[in-house]
Amino acid sequence: MSGKQEKWSQEVTDKSDALDLEDGVFTRDDPAGIAASLKRSAEKSGKKKASPYASAMSMLTFHINRAGSNLSKKDREKLEAAKDELRKQFGREPKG
Repeated sequence: MSGKQEKWSQEVTDKSDALDLEDGVFTRDDPAGIAASLKRSAEKSGKKKASPYASAMSMLTFHINRAGSNLSKKDREKLEAAKDELRKQFGREPKG
């Protein structure tokens, strides 16, 4: 990946108008903690254009996609589990 692409995705993560993320949200060990942090950020954000659920899920998916092959199997599994936790915390049915 070129430096320009890395810089672009980091800038989106750091300066996105969608959500103001808590520091280190994606590096937490607990999927439920990641989901709870994203939920808090989405619910308190006045910048988002979508629902809090959609904003939180979009940010999580964006992070997973941008990290791509740089994510370890363990980290990818943790972040995928955070998607299910996010669904639960918003009262949505997790995908089976």
